[in-house]
Amino acid sequence: MSRPCSTIPGAFKAFKPTYTPSTQFPAARFLSRSSTRSFTSSRCSNAALRPPIIRQSASRRITSESSALHSRCAGQSSRRILGCTARPFSSTSARNKYKTVEEARSRYKLGPFSWPAGVLFLTSGIGLTMYFRYEKDRLARKRIAESTKGVGKPKVGGPFDLVDQDGNRFTHEDMHGKYALVYFGFTHCPDICPEELDKMAVMIDLVKQRCGNVLRPIFITCDPARDTPAVVKEYLKEFHPDIIGLTGTYENTKSVCKEYRVYFSTPPNVQPGQDYLVDHSIYFYLMDPEGDFVEAIGRNFTPEQAAKVMTDHIKDWRGPLDKD
Repeated sequence: MSRPCSTIPGAFKAFKPTYTPSTQFPAARFLSRSSTRSFTSSRCSNAALRPPIIRQSASRRITSESSALHSRCAGQSSRRILGCTARPFSSTSARNKYKTVEEARSRYKLGPFSWPAGVLFLTSGIGLTMYFRYEKDRLARKRIAESTKGVGKPKVGGPFDLVDQDGNRFTHEDMHGKYALVYFGFTHCPDICPEELDKMAVMIDLVKQRCGNVLRPIFITCDPARDTPAVVKEYLKEFHPDIIGLTGTYENTKSVCKEYRVYFSTPPNVQPGQDYLVDHSIYFYLMDPEGDFVEAIGRNFTPEQAAKVMTDHIKDWRGPLDKD
């Protein structure tokens, strides 16, 4: 038996749900549910058709609002994670500077090398080469300077007592404080001694120009019988004013030549006033400020080469050095 139609609207009011934005109404359950009630009047039949339409529109509205809310929440979450606003996607990249694959490959055809890298590599190589050459030369000079020091090694140089061109006493202690360049010769030498003394004058000027007044040049005669202080003084005026000339007795001269390992000989049975030549060693002896032998410079050195050798040794010196 069917119910009166007047009771149906009340039934709709009892089943009408209340919607909230945070929940989704299960509209599908009501849409799929078939009605078992029968209606006898047209008014009741029209009223029975309204609820599904109302329910369908309500379901669509709830679904769209939920989707919009979900999209806004997802967008806010992604922005909070990334910390910045999203940029529109672009199919072209600013880094793509090449139009073809060949252009891109040509950029890297040299691999990791480039002009700046090549210049840096070349500069570093030249710098290291120069440094190692300098260290090699410095160590070689150090070995030469220390070769005559120590027990069991030949000693060049030693104590002596002579007289300078002004008649003043001059000993080995007067050489200390500066580098000394010692040469043995005699004033009556026709060619070799004048040539070597000319070289000595150039060497003095070059060393003084590069290192200051740190060199004491000394000329010691091997012919004391003829080379008096006055003769030596007049002879050395032709070469350089800084050269100190030394002479003495025959025994003193023989002793200093022995200390410096210098060979010299005079002809026997020489008569007074007779001209003769003296055979002697031809070397420049470089002595350090403490009076120790450093290096012997032979005739094969040019003045520039000899000055460079002395300058390098002087620059390597780490002790006190008199420049007055």
